[in-house]
Amino acid sequence: MTVVYGLICLSFIIFFHELGHFIAARACKVTVEAFSIGMGPVLLHKKIGITDYRISLFPIGGYCAMKGEQDFKNALDANLPTITADKDSLYGIHPLKRALIACAGPCFNLLFAFMAFTTIAMTGYTYYAPSAVIVLADELYPEIHSAARDAGLKTGDTILEINNQKVNDFSDISVLVATCPDEDITVIVERDGTEMQFTVHTDMDKTHGIGKIGVSSTKGSYQKRSAPVYSFFPALLQGAKETMNMTGIAVKSIAVLFKGVEITNAVSGPARLTTMLGDTVKEGFSAGINSGIVSTLQFLALISISLFIMNLLPIPILDGGLVLFAFIETVFKKQVPPKVQYYVQYIGIAFIAAMLLIGIGGDIKYFAKLLGKK
Repeated sequence: MTVVYGLICLSFIIFFHELGHFIAARACKVTVEAFSIGMGPVLLHKKIGITDYRISLFPIGGYCAMKGEQDFKNALDANLPTITADKDSLYGIHPLKRALIACAGPCFNLLFAFMAFTTIAMTGYTYYAPSAVIVLADELYPEIHSAARDAGLKTGDTILEINNQKVNDFSDISVLVATCPDEDITVIVERDGTEMQFTVHTDMDKTHGIGKIGVSSTKGSYQKRSAPVYSFFPALLQGAKETMNMTGIAVKSIAVLFKGVEITNAVSGPARLTTMLGDTVKEGFSAGINSGIVSTLQFLALISISLFIMNLLPIPILDGGLVLFAFIETVFKKQVPPKVQYYVQYIGIAFIAAMLLIGIGGDIKYFAKLLGKK
């Protein structure tokens, strides 16, 4: 059931992405020929107006088929200098409208993340976490380097803030440090009733692409904590704040990939992502309805934000590639020749293929380790 749960959740995210394209296409007067929930052979369909609405066999995402998507291929096959298209087709509208349609899918992923974090803010949840009182890790494991010790921190210090972000418990320390690998961070601690400030240069865990300062939690300090429950309008504000924070973290996480990280560990493929998502759903709901809703929405929001960023990269075959060509056409008042677009797309195909292979390689390595432990 783990895989089933994961597939259903991933399918919803992809469906929501395609819904963004659909709404924007209709708003820009582009004919949507088909809109499908699921992929593959069509099981049920009904034509309403000009659009054929479908339910397809495989519950993996969906698609939004717009009029004129084949015009590019037709122009390429006929060796035409430009793409000729009807006014109600994808390549027949103003390029800025085409850019809007391309942006709408990723932006709907960001909208979903905002809705998810808003729902979490209105739901509230409890969790267990150790206190922010630290133990220097090299006192427990001598082989571990402690950047915290180098900076002057001591066992028994209570961390109050990291980079002006308030710390409530040790889980906050883990998150705030993890997002700043190989960087100077400002740490404020309380020691014997006195607040002290230190600058700590974090180490980078190249296996997982995260920052570490060599501290551990105090044994037996777990406490039950409750996240505040917000009313509707404050929850909207909290949802927007959390979406912006997580988007910033996601951007930094992508940047870390270029710092010598073991990329097969840092990049998850489809199998690992589906399994992790399925496990999150299963374990979350086994702990209670609220816990299941919160943990599932948090994971879905993180994936949605990652899709938002990745899809807007100016890489051909991604939505960002279509946006790039649309802006070039707008600025130079001239369409990029189909043949040029075709050859440039090879770059996008190579990039996606490389990332997929890296992800699958990481999945194989990950599951091999799991099997080796059994």
